Amino acid sequence: MASPSVLPVTVKGVMPTANGCAIFLGDDAKTFVIYVDHSVGNAIQMSLDGVKKERPLTHDLINHILSGLGATLEHVVINDVHEGTFYARILLKMKNELGQKIVELDARPSDSTVLALSHKRPILVAKKVYDQVEDMTEILERVMKQQSEAAAESSDDDDDTAADDDSDDGKK
Repeated sequence: MASPSVLPVTVKGVMPTANGCAIFLGDDAKTFVIYVDHSVGNAIQMSLDGVKKERPLTHDLINHILSGLGATLEHVVINDVHEGTFYARILLKMKNELGQKIVELDARPSDSTVLALSHKRPILVAKKVYDQVEDMTEILERVMKQQSEAAAESSDDDDDTAADDDSDDGKK
């Protein structure tokens, strides 16, 4: 049986960095990272969180244009990586009274990811890219554990402050 030429991946984490955001993508076997600017990283996180924006962002505008044209996003494919730069393709389907048309567009993986998330469509990675990228699963797990511990400490500090406040109230 031939191995698939593309594999489905999901966004496993969005982490701020000094120069932008690290987007962790992967499956159960492997996680890899794509670095993006802060604005796209925030857009990806908002899509993951289902945040409704007061005014449309650029990706929302693209979604409205696609909808207005009757085009649907089929899937996105991260199809190449060269010297740390990732490349992607967006596949759109357009249907009208004249028939159906498939349109494939070159795009940044970061923009493609936002669109796929907002349309609830698959994010795929070419097997050649998947095989080439470094596995960052361990790093993601370590960072998430540190964040979880920091959040727990912060919560404990808040509880201690609340307990101190309660004890002060009892003395008055």
